[in-house]
Order: sequence, then C-alpha cells, then structure tokens
Amino acid sequence: MNLSAITVSFPLDEETFEELQNLCKVAEIDGHVYNQVMNLPVARNYDMRGFYVLVYDDEKNELVGAGTAIDLMGLNTYEWSILVAPMYRQLGIGSAVYNVLKDGMAARGSEGELALAIEGSHFGNEFLQKLGYLYRFSESTLEVKAEVLEQQGPVTLRPFMQKDTEALVSIFSEAFGDMREESLELIDFNTTTEGLVMWTAEIGDEVVGTVTTRKEGEVEWITAFAVAPNKQGQGIGTQILNLVKDYAIRQGEKTILLDVEIENAGALRVYEKAGFMKSTQIDYYIYVKEQKR
Repeated sequence: MNLSAITVSFPLDEETFEELQNLCKVAEIDGHVYNQVMNLPVARNYDMRGFYVLVYDDEKNELVGAGTAIDLMGLNTYEWSILVAPMYRQLGIGSAVYNVLKDGMAARGSEGELALAIEGSHFGNEFLQKLGYLYRFSESTLEVKAEVLEQQGPVTLRPFMQKDTEALVSIFSEAFGDMREESLELIDFNTTTEGLVMWTAEIGDEVVGTVTTRKEGEVEWITAFAVAPNKQGQGIGTQILNLVKDYAIRQGEKTILLDVEIENAGALRVYEKAGFMKSTQIDYYIYVKEQKR
C-alpha cells in the first residue's frame, strides 16, 4: 500500500471538496455525521483562514484520511479535527496527520488550539487522550426549521450600525464576561467578514440584544446571540430567534443551526422554548502535556 499526503489551504477546489464529502460519507458507518466537524460547510469560503491535510491511497487514487484546522474568529486560535476512513485506522494515519497539522498551525502563528471530537466517537476521544489532550467542554449543535413569523412582538431586528457599538459592548461584557477589547474585536469580525450579518435587537429606541447570522446553502447559522442581562426572562430572546427564523425562510433557507455549550442551562432553555432540538454534540479538548514527536 502506498500512501501520500498533501496540505491545501482554504478554499478547496470542487474535486477535493467532493473527495472530502465522500470520506465523511464512508465514515458514517460509525453512526456519526462528520461534515460539520471537518469544516465542509466553509471549505470553499475564501474568507476563512484554515487548511487541510489530505492522505491518499495512491493505488486506489482515493482519499482515506484528512485533518483540518481553522481559525474561525481570526484570532490565531485554531480548532482542528481528524478523520480516517474506518478500514485505514490501524495504519498510523491519524498520528501522521496530527504532526502535519501541528506544524501547519505553528507555521501560521497559532497562539492557541482546541481539538474536536464528536460525542460518542471512541476512536477520536481515545486518540486525543493518548496525544496528551484533556477534555475541556462540549457544545451541542441545535436546529430548528425556518418559518414565517405569525405573531409579532415588541422586538425588532435591524442591521448593526456604528451607533450601537457601546450598547453591544456592554451587552457582550455582561452576558459573556468579555473584556472591552474582546467585544470590539467580535463586533469588528462580525461586521467585516463576508457572509456574516450582525443584527441589533430593539424595543422602541432601546437596544436589548444582538445576533449574528451566516448563510450556508439552505442553512442559516446563528452566532453571537445575546440579550441584555436586565432584559432577560422577558421572552426577548425567543422573539429574536423567531425573527431570525422568519428572516431565514424569506431568504430561501430551510433550517437554522447554532452551537451552545451544554453547561449553559439558561441558553438551552431559551433555545428549546424557540423550538430548537439537539442534532449533534462536539467535545473540545486542550493540550496539556508535551509529546515526543
């Protein structure tokens, strides 16, 4: 068996994208869907900073393993994951891809990293622990169908304007515990990155919350969702989510997706009230010890 590896940066060409789709499909024998954790929804996005390590069985001209690392927020912190076709998992491909990923992140100036594994993926969890990674937290991906808003409440959504900056800095700081500089960086990223739309939620002239949306095919992703702490418990969060569902269906999307930490019970209650249900869970790991390479 002859194996070869290459490294390619975002965006992927159509042929390579289809090869990755097929690899994820083959691996579904595990009972998991790997498209999201392998960054397929953004693999052809020119604005995303990331790369893939691809391993081929040259005799079959087939992609049999891949690793991906992405700097989602543009802060030099990479999230990475690895997938190897089930029939090739005892050949050391995962370890080889890991080494190339680590070198690639270092070459790109990475200042931090998180390793990802799908909940219940024993191969992935055991693999990460052997490499010296420790479980840190989990995020669930929740989904709901886009639908027309039947009953309008007092909350309105409009695109972000610069005059909203201080109000949203305050909301992010209180809701997420972010420092001012972190809140400003988040606002800048969400308002300058192609494909992202940052919204300001108001009741009258008062800013009461915010949400950012990102279109991916027939899916609308929600990020940076926050309600002013002094306005929580009044149904405002549910109204914002319903407005996003209405916006999405009018844009031609069928599904709304979002990620939430499983320990965030308050947020989970808001999402469940708005009809969101769990589709997958991703476990995050941090590097805790140096390994010989």
